[in-house]
Formats: sequence, structure tokens, C-alpha cells
Amino acid sequence: MGFNTGRSRRGLVSEINVTPMVDVMLVLLIIFMVTAPMMTQGLEVDLPETTAKSLRQKEEPIIITLDKEGKIMLGKIEVGQALFRQQLEKQFGQDKEQPIFLKADKRVAYGVVVNIMAEIKAAGFDKLGMITEPKELPR
Repeated sequence: MGFNTGRSRRGLVSEINVTPMVDVMLVLLIIFMVTAPMMTQGLEVDLPETTAKSLRQKEEPIIITLDKEGKIMLGKIEVGQALFRQQLEKQFGQDKEQPIFLKADKRVAYGVVVNIMAEIKAAGFDKLGMITEPKELPR
């Protein structure tokens, strides 16, 4: 509805009705809020807990994930334990100074984790770290 200017003749209303646009935007916001948590991908890994603080990195590290079933993920590619070292050298062999982080499930046998660490060292990578969960401290 337009403002009454005192004239008897009705003119065109030049106001924009933004209510439908706000309704559409709110519906889109709700859709994105509901679907965003479903977009995460990766392996479910139950990390061991430590009290150490995280380290700052200047360069992007290589992430190697070892899940509870023994699957090895080199970045986003699944590799077998027999071909792990060859695949690591093939993908990242030109830059031996790049840091590598091992993200191993706490239920994986210690021997398997040590074997993977030995393969990383044998491939010539010296910067090897472990990814852990921060430990909840009692209050």
C-alpha cells in the first residue's frame, strides 16, 4: 500500500516487497545448516589422547591415516601395506623435507604403527609426527 498524499487519484506503488525474498533466504539457510554436517568425508579414527600442545607448521603436511581395520590412507588414496612405501615415494619422493603426520587409531596394534613409521623413515622422510586428541583435564 502506498502513502496517502491527499490526492484522490491512486498512483502506482513503488515499494519493493522483500518478504518473499527473506522467506526464501531463511529456507536456504536452514537447508545448508542441516546438510553441512553430512558433507564431511573420511575415515572414522579414534585418536589417542595426550596433554601436549599442537605444533605450528609452515608447509602443508602429508597425512597418513591408519584406521582400526588396518586400512592405510595416503592423503585421500587407500593403499595396501605392501605397496605403501612405493606409493609414498611415487607421490611425494621429490620433497623429502615435507612433514608427514601419522593419524593412527588407538586400537591399532603397536607393531603395525611401528611398521608404518619404519616404512616412512626408509622412504627417506625425516619429519614424522603423530596426530592425537587433546586430553580432557579434570576440573
